[in-house]
Amino acid sequence: MPNGILKGKKGIIFGALDSKSIAWKVAEFAHNEGAEIVLTNAPIALRMGTINKLAEITNSIVIPADATNTEDLTNLYEKTMDHFGCKIDFVLHSIGMSVNVRKGKQYYEMNYDWTQKGMDVSAMSFHKTIKSAWDLDAMNEWGSIVGLSYIAAQRVFHSYNDMADNKALLESIARSFGYHYGLRKNVRINTVSQSPTITTAGSGVDGFDGFFKFADDLSPLGNASSEDCANYCISLFSDYTKKITMQNLYHDGGFSNMGMSSKVMETYMKNSEEN
Repeated sequence: MPNGILKGKKGIIFGALDSKSIAWKVAEFAHNEGAEIVLTNAPIALRMGTINKLAEITNSIVIPADATNTEDLTNLYEKTMDHFGCKIDFVLHSIGMSVNVRKGKQYYEMNYDWTQKGMDVSAMSFHKTIKSAWDLDAMNEWGSIVGLSYIAAQRVFHSYNDMADNKALLESIARSFGYHYGLRKNVRINTVSQSPTITTAGSGVDGFDGFFKFADDLSPLGNASSEDCANYCISLFSDYTKKITMQNLYHDGGFSNMGMSSKVMETYMKNSEEN
């Protein structure tokens, strides 16, 4: 049930591709909570997705922007502020891509040109997104910037490959830029380490179904859905979280603090007995 906790707030949401994506849910929920938003994605992603449908649902406009291109980002912020007639209050960075993962390369045989591309898209784009807002003074005081991460930044998941490195850098950028932006404008920057989530992008990781089931069995609350994540992001955009910054916030049903659960142990023992 919407409570209007974002009433009067304005923001930009990066990365809504289709109705399965977390960014899509965040956009819907932000709109329902009273926010006005601008949707953006890279031009190629806009051609592949259905973002115009989301724009209709949320009464938003779409401004194309390649988050690795600072000129595109400058144009995005300038047009957004022109559209709203003021600065903005929140940004969601929901962007990630690894060519090595797409091509099935193992971590020990990665193509370094692909690695650089993936790092630029998945992590350095977060820095560029924040810096562009910084340079234009585009954020209101007590604004909120959130990036989506995954626990592979801290733990090994065998097929997550260089995306783990990208997420580790993403989280570091949130801490480092969070310090500077906090001093300058009280803007807070955090990352959300989300459960494995059934999205178009997430499902492309080899072994994703196994990741998803294992995390769901291990977590006492089960995996957090894209809707759950959207609600959490909304809370981070709101004034109820004004003193939370520079954090990597686990949103995973308790997975990050688990070692072994009875359900996983039962499955393991059953498989051992069958073999």
